[in-house]
Amino acid sequence: MTVARPPSPGGVHAVHRRRLLVLAVLFTTLAVAAVLSIMIGAKPIPPADVWHGLVSPSGTENDIVIRSLRVPRTVIGIMAGVALGVAGALMQGHTRNPLADPGLLGVTQGAAFAMVLSILVLGVTGLYGYIWFGLAGALIASVGVFALGMVSGRGGPTPVTLALAGTAVSAFLYALTSTMVLMDEQAMDVFRFWQSGSIAARGPDVAWQVLPFIAAGLLLALVNAPALNALSLGEDVARALGQNVTLTRTLGVAAITLLSGASVAACGALSFLGLMVPHLARPLSGPDHRWLLPYSGLLGACALLLADVAGRVVARPGELEVGVVLAMLGAPFFIALVRRRKPVRL
Repeated sequence: MTVARPPSPGGVHAVHRRRLLVLAVLFTTLAVAAVLSIMIGAKPIPPADVWHGLVSPSGTENDIVIRSLRVPRTVIGIMAGVALGVAGALMQGHTRNPLADPGLLGVTQGAAFAMVLSILVLGVTGLYGYIWFGLAGALIASVGVFALGMVSGRGGPTPVTLALAGTAVSAFLYALTSTMVLMDEQAMDVFRFWQSGSIAARGPDVAWQVLPFIAAGLLLALVNAPALNALSLGEDVARALGQNVTLTRTLGVAAITLLSGASVAACGALSFLGLMVPHLARPLSGPDHRWLLPYSGLLGACALLLADVAGRVVARPGELEVGVVLAMLGAPFFIALVRRRKPVRL
């Protein structure tokens, strides 16, 4: 009988150094993507002017564009990308489904339904009002999905019951939303703009409104990561290791709801980002969610900013919404993922 030897201290340190190096590379890539997001647009801005506008603005036209338009847009893109990347990794880990994304919990359609309802019933017309109603709708839809999963599954929600409940709730809310937008022209205009997904025309106030929810979601995700590692071995093994499976699921769903709900309410439906990013991060991090979650967050921010920059370049002097660009990139990725002969095992 062969006895497995524990890894040597040198090997452990080498793996740790490699992970830290990857983390540094991702931070550097994100910084480059942020600079490109500030430089490139309908009005190109030289790197020297970007530095001047950030460090010592003097009120020039470029300074105004940088500080009032480009920087808030970039910050919102980083926040939304981190939130959706981490939420996607959590969603795939909890459902053990490589095709899962945050919208599986009804977050996207819950936000859309609440925003359209606020227009029809309360006459909300401002972007900041939409955000709060969208976030509330996302939270309520996720809680409803989780409650249905608990009722349907013995001993708490399971990956299968959560997926089925999320699909049912999303389909029901989408039908209600579609009915409402046909009744009101303003609701249809808002829904169409929101459904495409965009980080343009988002000021600092939007970032401050969603920041507490994203920060709380990231904290819950980090707390949830060690237990999710145990849960990935199977619920029976996790219970044998002393994990409270129901509590782990609850924390995970709460983190997913806060992260994806805040992002969706602020930026609209950014399709495929939460699906793609964990698959790109997993070869770098391995199965350990303590590293997979931060890698996914950083890759999500990089992907969102670079997709937004690409949308400005291909349609200059106009631009494609970032949600459209992500859909164009994500659809082939999804097809390739489905057609793999050996699907990813989570």
